[in-house]
Amino acid sequence: MRFLMLNWRDLRSPISGGAERVSLAYLTELIRRGHEVCWFAYDFPGAVREEMFDKIKIVRGGGKGTSIWEAKRWYRRQVPFDLVIDQHHGIPWFAPWWCKTNCVAYIHEVLGPIWSSFYSWPISNVGRWQERWTHWLYRDVPFWTPSESTRKILLQHSVRRIHVFPNGISSIPLANLESKPLKPPLQLVVVSRFSPNKRVDHAIKSVKVLLQRGANVHMTLVGAGIEEQKLNQLVQKLGLEERIEFTGQLDEQKKDDQLRHAHLLLHTSVREGWGLNIIEANAMGTPAIVYPVGGLVDSTIHNETGLVTRAETPEAMADSILEVAKSPEKYACLRLNAWNRSKSLQWDQVLPPACDWLESLAAKPFSK
Repeated sequence: MRFLMLNWRDLRSPISGGAERVSLAYLTELIRRGHEVCWFAYDFPGAVREEMFDKIKIVRGGGKGTSIWEAKRWYRRQVPFDLVIDQHHGIPWFAPWWCKTNCVAYIHEVLGPIWSSFYSWPISNVGRWQERWTHWLYRDVPFWTPSESTRKILLQHSVRRIHVFPNGISSIPLANLESKPLKPPLQLVVVSRFSPNKRVDHAIKSVKVLLQRGANVHMTLVGAGIEEQKLNQLVQKLGLEERIEFTGQLDEQKKDDQLRHAHLLLHTSVREGWGLNIIEANAMGTPAIVYPVGGLVDSTIHNETGLVTRAETPEAMADSILEVAKSPEKYACLRLNAWNRSKSLQWDQVLPPACDWLESLAAKPFSK
């Protein structure tokens, strides 16, 4: 069978992230099963029009406002596909109305408040309205999402058929859960794209709060992005140069090393589809403390594999960090539970049911 993924970014995009890593895992499994796979994405400076990536044919064309027309024009010249995966990132591809084959809507999160992270009023309100209207328009199209949080919002937006498959990880859990005493300084880590919706500034401010409360902490920030300079300036303004280290982007092995070394991973995003780096941290024996937002409350089970803060503030984050720091027994329990849960979220366990479902959709006779 032939599958097409429509996604605004591909693996070589300079702003590629977790969504693309997850997409690659599913498409690679479909190829392993003997299927043919294409991936259509936005163009970007220096990109080639077409190339092969791990046996996936990557095709690029257009950008915001033009990619849909480019995709349609390219699509009409292709051998028919059995299933088109229309991946939404705020703006969909409207594939069910032009692909003339089976289609599924793939969505990691409903952006909602994320619109306000990038756009001021009234554009942010228009974005929210457009997103909700889109879901209503797609209400009879089957949806695929990684979290119960996203499923609940989609139901509120009139979507009728929603299938939840949690994301898996490629990080191999530690063979043995080695001891990690809570000796000072408490090691905190943030692994994130430095963009407004990730609110990395909240994690930085929580360090200041912790120091004011007498805690001895050190934070490592792993990642890069448009807010990097702003975050560096904040660290200097708060006088935290000796307490916070920027590593830049790291390869998978070095990132896992940072996760393994840390006592806690912090996640302060506005909203997520799942929270891939949380499970990756868990595999390295590191629990997470997260904000009470969609996606993060799915990847972290409160008081079992980590903590969900009482509010979306640096002060609430500091409260939860101190709660763990003062209870070695609780910390050991969180670590063990998180590590064990990560074993059930390996790709070899996650992919089969999801790809079985995709194959079943592709095999259905198409009806308008």
